[in-house]
Amino acid sequence: MISMEDELRQRLALLEPETVIVHDDSAAHAGHAGAQGGAHFDVTIVAQAFAGLGKVARHRKVYALVADLMPARIHALSIKALTPEEL
Repeated sequence: MISMEDELRQRLALLEPETVIVHDDSAAHAGHAGAQGGAHFDVTIVAQAFAGLGKVARHRKVYALVADLMPARIHALSIKALTPEEL
């Protein structure tokens, strides 16, 4: 079984990103009620696929690729989605 971080990277690869950074932030959320059902992740993704899209549309593209993982395996996902020109 692959790690959840690697699963996220594989799925986000469909956007042909230049950069994908996945950080498991679950330890910082241990103990709160929502932390029982899944992990917390911060994702930074840089892809041309986000060109011309607003923040909500970018997040929808990411969520569409991982929706089946939520909320069981992923409880929370923080997304920073940029185009290469925005770096």
